[in-house]
Amino acid sequence: MGDTATVLPDRFQALLPQRLDVLRRATGLPVVFGGAVTSGRDLVLSSFYGTHGRSLHGLRVGTGRGLGGTAIAMGTAVRVNDYASTRAITHEFDQMVVVDERLTSVFAYPVAVRGTVHGVLYGAVRGQATVGDRAIRMAGAIAQGFAQDLDMPTLHTQAALRELAEVAKLVGDPALRERLRKVHQDLGGDAPVSVPTGLTPRELDTLRLAAVGASNREIAAELGLSTETVKAYLRGAMRKLGVHNRTAAVHAARSTGAL
Repeated sequence: MGDTATVLPDRFQALLPQRLDVLRRATGLPVVFGGAVTSGRDLVLSSFYGTHGRSLHGLRVGTGRGLGGTAIAMGTAVRVNDYASTRAITHEFDQMVVVDERLTSVFAYPVAVRGTVHGVLYGAVRGQATVGDRAIRMAGAIAQGFAQDLDMPTLHTQAALRELAEVAKLVGDPALRERLRKVHQDLGGDAPVSVPTGLTPRELDTLRLAAVGASNREIAAELGLSTETVKAYLRGAMRKLGVHNRTAAVHAARSTGAL
């Protein structure tokens, strides 16, 4: 656990600029920024696109404070249409957010790995416009993919445990099979599962966006595809996963660790 706590913030910081660039391009928002959660559970803002100055740079946000701290405490996305007037958050950061940056509608989306928030992605606009539902869904898909990338060592471990379980089933010697089963259990393995394989990267991309409620049209716009191509990818994923609708496909992909 200590190694994970040390490595994840560093990995988060390394991946954050690229993920924010994807968020900016996917949503069209003029301002995006974010930061990692430190070992002391404070959020430190470190990467920015579209800000006017540097007043937000290095800002430390405690859990439960401001918009980002509220998102960390709740473990879910938080959006306000008028940052200056909302009563849903504390207001100790108004000077930087409202006065210096002139931000109005803002959201904060936590990036959580196995139930622990390791960072926050923000998106914002200025003036009378508000952040829409589509931007939140796109942010959700990006945050989910971000979390999966952060959790890759765990995913690799799960894959190794599944392989061990499959090998154990092929062993003819009952005593050796039982020893392998015990090793599998001691390493944290669950009951052996059959894992569908063969999902392509594009099929996974469409499922990841479908998982956060994006329509076929929104998925097509995000991935630069036609809606018919999106439907074909979803059909292919459903066929490989042995299900008959997109909701079941998302559930099946999640249960195998693919999402």
